[in-house]
Amino acid sequence: MAEIVDLTSELLSKYNINGPRYTSYPTALEFSEQFGNDEFELAVNESDSNSLSLYIHIPFCHSLCYYCGCNKIVTRHKHKADLYLDYLITEIAARAPLFKTHKIQQIHFGGGTPSFLSELQFDRIIGAVKQHFTFQQDVEMSIEIDPREIELDLLDHLKQLGFNRLSFGFQDANLKVQEAINRVQDTDFLAQLMQRARELDFNSINLDVIYGLPHQSAELFDNTLATVIELNPDRISLFSYAHMPSRFAAQRKIKDEWLPSGSDKLALMLRAIETLRAKDYIAIGMDHFAKPNDELAMAQQQGHLHRNFQGYTTQGDCDLLGLGVSSISAVGRSFSQNFKSLNDYYQAIDANSHAIEKGLQLTQDDVIRAEVIKQLMCNFKLNKASINNKFNIDFDEYFAYEISNLTIFVKDNLIDITDDVIRVKPVAKLLIRNICMTFDVYLQKQLNKQRFSRVI
Repeated sequence: MAEIVDLTSELLSKYNINGPRYTSYPTALEFSEQFGNDEFELAVNESDSNSLSLYIHIPFCHSLCYYCGCNKIVTRHKHKADLYLDYLITEIAARAPLFKTHKIQQIHFGGGTPSFLSELQFDRIIGAVKQHFTFQQDVEMSIEIDPREIELDLLDHLKQLGFNRLSFGFQDANLKVQEAINRVQDTDFLAQLMQRARELDFNSINLDVIYGLPHQSAELFDNTLATVIELNPDRISLFSYAHMPSRFAAQRKIKDEWLPSGSDKLALMLRAIETLRAKDYIAIGMDHFAKPNDELAMAQQQGHLHRNFQGYTTQGDCDLLGLGVSSISAVGRSFSQNFKSLNDYYQAIDANSHAIEKGLQLTQDDVIRAEVIKQLMCNFKLNKASINNKFNIDFDEYFAYEISNLTIFVKDNLIDITDDVIRVKPVAKLLIRNICMTFDVYLQKQLNKQRFSRVI
């Protein structure tokens, strides 16, 4: 922790630029409408994997959280989800035959608010998935839950359907902050939900926490951190609030003067890191924490941690099939994304039974650079020999230009480069996105669009 604190304000100012989070490389900004269903089916046929991870996007929310940048539809009308599930099940039935040699290893429900669905609606969608796909024996099934709009016994129903991992949107414990982001919730009820989840023997419980929200002060954030420790989740996702009101209209409800300054925001993050490490949470990558016996922590220690559109995961060998509006797939050597608007999604399913809007076929260079970035993002270390052996290249020769550009980080005492490894020093873990950007050949065009958040 002390090493991270030693990151000087000069270095923070120097490197706190806009940059991607690298849930994929190349990033989604490189997706093209020239990639369509034919290219997707070819990628499925050429994939080396026979394991499948499903991402199912449920876009509906009961109310609007002002900080949120997700693809969502705010409504209190449950019947809208019935129509959506009709289309989603049509997409499932059409996609499943392409993956007849795959077995599902992981399912994740994201959104929006997946817990918007009723028990009967959950029965419909899980029934359709089980009807059309083949499951492995032990499937990881996870779901994001808004604790404000559910009953306690929903967890019993989810457990019966096979869900074994939960992620609760917590964000902040203080009423003043909650009111400013239009997300007032009952911490006591959240504690009851987590207790019930443990009684039902869910494998893992995650809490989302955000720093940099309006009115967050050191004192208020300490209260949030104390509450998190008391709730005792297995995992914690510690996210930086990215204030981008020009892109997300709801964020215009948050006044700039309500937000902590850059230095205050950094102090909040450091308080969180210090508090969580003091309670024996292991830092996973750049923004996640897990207990030492958690699968993510063990995967990181063994060098098997993976990163994709859902964040850090242990399921690196799976093809990822995204279902629903705006969802993203990573199959074989390809990325693809469904239409982002609900009307466009419905029209595409009506016309074609699939909804791909755009995507990207990866080149060999994309695949090599993606592996380099993944190793750095997940392990803060890159073994040159592993890249050489995997891709039959000479790392120092292939990346001569990039290595020369890394000298700025060497001079600032942020990384070490030897004949064998590139190692990110603890002081530079906050700047891992900057280091990865050195290997991104698409970056200049992307930065010109200014569509990324600040790295800190």
